[in-house]
Amino acid sequence: MFKSYFILIIIINFSALYAQHRLVTGYVYDQDNSAQPLVGASVYWENTSTGTVTNDEGYFSIKHKPENTVLLISYLGFDTLRITSGLDKPIKVILASSDASKLKEVIISQKRKPLQRTIFSSRNVTTVGSDELLKAACCNLSESFETNPSIDVNYADALTGTKQIQMLGLTSPYILFTQENIPSLRGSNQTFGLTFTPGTWVESIQITKGAGSVTSGYESISGQINTELIKPLIAPPLFINGFRSVNGRTELNIQTKHELSPKWTTSLFLHGNQRKKKTDQNKDGFLDMPLSQQINILNRWQFIDPEKGWVGFASLRYLKDEKQVGQLNFDPEIHQFGNLMWGGELKTDKWDMTLKTGYVFPEIPYRSFGFQSAVSQHKQKGYFGNNIYDVSYTSYFHHLVYQSIIGNTLNKFKTGLQYMVDIYDETVLGTEIHRNETNIGGFFEYSYDSQEQFNMILGLRLDHHNTLGSFITPRVHLRYALAENTTILRLSAGEGRRVSSIFAEHQKFFGSQRLLSIQKPTRPMYGLTPERAWNYGFSWIQKASLFSQPVEMGFDVYRTQFTNRVVVDWEIPGAISFYNLEGKSHAQSFQFSASTNFNERIDVRFAYKAYDIKTTYNSGLKRVPLQPKSRWFTFLGYNTSVKAGKQWRADATFHRVGQQRLVATFDASSKMVKGFSLLSSQLTRQFSTNFSFYLGAENLFDVKQSDAVLGASNPFGAAFDTSQVYAPLFGRMLYAGFRFNI
Repeated sequence: MFKSYFILIIIINFSALYAQHRLVTGYVYDQDNSAQPLVGASVYWENTSTGTVTNDEGYFSIKHKPENTVLLISYLGFDTLRITSGLDKPIKVILASSDASKLKEVIISQKRKPLQRTIFSSRNVTTVGSDELLKAACCNLSESFETNPSIDVNYADALTGTKQIQMLGLTSPYILFTQENIPSLRGSNQTFGLTFTPGTWVESIQITKGAGSVTSGYESISGQINTELIKPLIAPPLFINGFRSVNGRTELNIQTKHELSPKWTTSLFLHGNQRKKKTDQNKDGFLDMPLSQQINILNRWQFIDPEKGWVGFASLRYLKDEKQVGQLNFDPEIHQFGNLMWGGELKTDKWDMTLKTGYVFPEIPYRSFGFQSAVSQHKQKGYFGNNIYDVSYTSYFHHLVYQSIIGNTLNKFKTGLQYMVDIYDETVLGTEIHRNETNIGGFFEYSYDSQEQFNMILGLRLDHHNTLGSFITPRVHLRYALAENTTILRLSAGEGRRVSSIFAEHQKFFGSQRLLSIQKPTRPMYGLTPERAWNYGFSWIQKASLFSQPVEMGFDVYRTQFTNRVVVDWEIPGAISFYNLEGKSHAQSFQFSASTNFNERIDVRFAYKAYDIKTTYNSGLKRVPLQPKSRWFTFLGYNTSVKAGKQWRADATFHRVGQQRLVATFDASSKMVKGFSLLSSQLTRQFSTNFSFYLGAENLFDVKQSDAVLGASNPFGAAFDTSQVYAPLFGRMLYAGFRFNI
């Protein structure tokens, strides 16, 4: 409580700051569509390092000194605009599209990085652009982080082929996932939810390390990942993407857009995938990848009226996903719940609706309010051998926010209310469990933006949860820049807490013969106390030059200290227990990274990460299993110049995964397993601005875990376990695909 009150005192004192500085504010729009704001346009003073970018409404504000005389506004594919007068009041900027000769010049001098760390924000944020997402093999959100050193990708189990991502050494339940700032991966969505968002639907991803924003909720512990989908207004009239891999996976994506009026636009997203080919490269008699099929449909609507200040979005989505896992010869119609062949099925039906609306006061552009509302239902029926797990999860989310300034636009604030309801109905090994959680919270976030040296964000929220009670969540983000923003230092601290959905988040243990131990499974929160942790972080960014080329280096240190944690204990062979932490638990991460571009053709990135992740089990303080001690990352990308719409692009990504601890089995004691290396590559030929074809390969070194399925010869015996996976199951994987748009 002392930490909470201490940060509260800081917030109260700094919120009273008032700085007398003159600012230039305005909006940036597209000349060809005056209703289209340009998001991410660069706004900066000539011959200085002072700059900013426009937000989702095309709005910007930038500090003005007497020596600043020329304001430059640029955007990829548009003429750079020079403004020298009329800066004493809010301005409306219209950028004109470049012609062919000018476009070539703009691409060389103003091209934004596909993977970019924020410079002016107090938070440690990395933005993954659409160009970066094209480098992923395919085709959903869980596969979109392979070229990003901030995120680690692990393998969830030996059955479902699902990949699990980690940040700062903690698994996805400790990351707050949002989709356009609406919580998305919660409850029963945790295990497979990332596979339900196709990568071609994504416009950008914002990755925030450390404590997130209080405006998004109280659950963020290790960080926040926000996904922005393609807006109807900027979507192409038609987009088609096809994909096929040697492991039998086939995907098709179709997107269309229709402008109903200057203010109304709608788009339709269709996605389908299937895998019918049976593979067993490690010869254990089990499928390396599940047989699967998915249909995913999304309809989006966008309304925008910049003259009156209104913008709105609405969407409706439906998903149906089916998977078959287990032995090669398993036939559900014959072998279901028998003892001749081991197998399982997972059938998921999901739908969701979202509504977002915002209003910006036309005469007071720094003042606005927004409302978000979402409802979703997720139903999963499944069995793993003779272990049944069914879950129905319904979620309601409502969010109201108002933002304005204190005195001037250097001092900004956001405040609002949030209301959430989560309804769970689970059937776990024959036991029915019902949970109903409600939470109402209010938040206040103050930010000071000097845009030159010092920035800060101070946030506080108060929540009342029907099982957690009332509690305060404080968070602080500080930024200090030196030498005209070539050296940037950041500090952050914040608390997070969450209710652990132990069965939905750890479904992999149903794919084993482990005996489950939990004292009060039908009590609220399964008889466990909520997880609670503090996250502290330090970040340093240094900009330099090497052979006259810009180099960016980064150094991050973060520590997550749990005051309570739900311990997942599978140290004893044939058993798994869930209980409250009695002792210490922490996750400490260190990362050094460096990146550079040579002649705008070659992109080089390097990162080294070291982890110290330990938890107190009943048997003592131990390193958490299946967590590498270290990771090495190298990325090399190359592209030719664009000529008549034609271009070659190539990239290669190398990962070195360090030693990991394995838990004890019936045949071996706990031990450290050796590290391994992974290499992937992709080659793209762009034949025109409308059509491209790509070839790629994952796991070129053909690394395979031979013992992923323990006790495979007797899957109904006590030693059977598919949960201890530390390396790829499928060896070298080749794929090909195409992209077409008009």
